[in-house]
Amino acid sequence: MTGRPSRLRRMRRITPPATPLGWTPRPRPRGRGAQPKVVALGGGMGLSASLTALRRITGDLTAVVTVADDGGSSGRLRDELGVLPPGDLRKALAALCGDDDWGQTWSRVIQHRFHSRGDLHDHAVGNLLIVALWEQLGDHVQALDLVGTLLGAHGRVLPMSAVPLELQALVRGHDPARPDDVDTVRGQATVALTPGEVQSVHLVPHDPPAVPEAVEAVLDADWVVLGPGSWFSSVIPHLLVPELLDALLSTKARRVLSLNLAPQPGETEGFSPQRHLEVLARHAPKLALDVVLADEAAVPDRISLDDAARRLGATVELAPVARPDGSPRHDPELLAAAYDRIFRMHGRIGPWR
Repeated sequence: MTGRPSRLRRMRRITPPATPLGWTPRPRPRGRGAQPKVVALGGGMGLSASLTALRRITGDLTAVVTVADDGGSSGRLRDELGVLPPGDLRKALAALCGDDDWGQTWSRVIQHRFHSRGDLHDHAVGNLLIVALWEQLGDHVQALDLVGTLLGAHGRVLPMSAVPLELQALVRGHDPARPDDVDTVRGQATVALTPGEVQSVHLVPHDPPAVPEAVEAVLDADWVVLGPGSWFSSVIPHLLVPELLDALLSTKARRVLSLNLAPQPGETEGFSPQRHLEVLARHAPKLALDVVLADEAAVPDRISLDDAARRLGATVELAPVARPDGSPRHDPELLAAAYDRIFRMHGRIGPWR
């Protein structure tokens, strides 16, 4: 393209990625130069935290993202256009942006929300971009790959299913006036904020098709990372897509579960770390894990957590992964160091394939 550079380019002296259709991995090589193939499953800010850490240690990273969001900008676009909710996909792409000016500028741009008195209010730029490309290309995966190329994303983002999903939950005490009653609560946004106790969740439709590229990525991975994130609305839904669960059960990849730093108000209020494992096992009884990662400060009862992890075939790794400011958020560098240590200690003997 010729002509004067854009105002944004002139102001910030942004340098685009080295190649228009790819990027140069930052992490140091392993073995003969190959890096572990890592697939991260989740949604929302929990998955973003994991991706921000993982992109620091591997250049072969795929995010598989839940598509049950029905709130905010995503919910409005979903209702109006019948599309997949783009919000969690957008957040994953933003997390995969690099730390250079190009990556950080585009991360801010796609996360930017409009503030107005009109129909654009609270819509995120990235949501509109993703949906526009879906309509233009007619292919969810191709469109997301194109957005990733534009951003210079350090990895790939895939939806877990090609159809919009509805999350439903059985909740005890959803109505505070009837604390002992169990009701069916519909919608991810409602489930995430319920004042009651979530007993179980399921998806509608009950057997949604998985995106083939997501299944292939899990089967071909060296490591699969599940969590952190909203337990019932972002983590467990991946186990409710039959083809994706089958891939998790049959893959030769090692599986690490990353626990949250604190219970989530509403959804997992009062949950201990071991209870998170117990409800996960109830939704996927055949799923085995290799490693459970937790922050030591968030584990008051190490013995109980060890017992719960052992029932899933896993060992517990404790590491300082929280931000030093005391907030229940993961520190990207500390989380990256914890993942790197786990991959080295529990990975295959010899160089990465």
